Amino acid sequence: MADNRKHAATARNGSKPSKRNSPVSASSPKRRKRNVSTALQNDVTLTDKAYAQIEELIVTLQLPPGTVLSELVLAERLAIGRTPIREALQRLSCDGLVNILPRRGVVVSDIDLRSQLRLLEVRRVLERLMARSAAERATAEERTQFSDIAAGMRNAAANSDDISFMRLDKAFNTLVSLTARNEFATRSMGLMHGLSRRFWYQHYKQAADLPLSARLHAEVAEAIAMRDPDKAGEASDRLVDYIESFARSTL
Repeated sequence: MADNRKHAATARNGSKPSKRNSPVSASSPKRRKRNVSTALQNDVTLTDKAYAQIEELIVTLQLPPGTVLSELVLAERLAIGRTPIREALQRLSCDGLVNILPRRGVVVSDIDLRSQLRLLEVRRVLERLMARSAAERATAEERTQFSDIAAGMRNAAANSDDISFMRLDKAFNTLVSLTARNEFATRSMGLMHGLSRRFWYQHYKQAADLPLSARLHAEVAEAIAMRDPDKAGEASDRLVDYIESFARSTL
């Protein structure tokens, strides 16, 4: 009888089972929200992976200008789903590395010297700003990374390792963008780096001085590591002077 009264009182008071002892259903809103969040994180990661791999294929001319790209072929080649591939191609279109054309699909963009020279006019100003900002704002850990990148560049040049140098150049650009702490400059520079690396890769065997290029990159990285904005800005200008001279020498 006492137990019955206790259960009746519980029902009247509207008491609920303890959340601690209540299992979360696989179909509950909370569980579904977590599953959706995890899926989105995985998609972002795969999209970034697809973007990085396709960009390298384009920049190193393994996918030369004029190549028609197939989502299915790229998905099979990279072992990544078609949705991340499609999203990566959209990003590459924003970067100017591919063109999405009606009835033709996705085509790797052409390389244009005049466009490259116009790009360098803007890049000079932004490179100087970001180098100076990075020298002022980089943390101790980030300055160590700049020192490591500089050492790696010199080593790649000594071994004539163009692929390693290009990967280090990309890491350098990414780190400068991060440490400058200026999202507007970062977005603008992001549109230029891939095009610039591809132009360099197309012509460097005929016109580039890899040891000089490596030294100039290393000087910017080392000035940032030393927290010297003035030296970083000056080193950045010398680097862009060389890049412009290199571009004009391809005429």
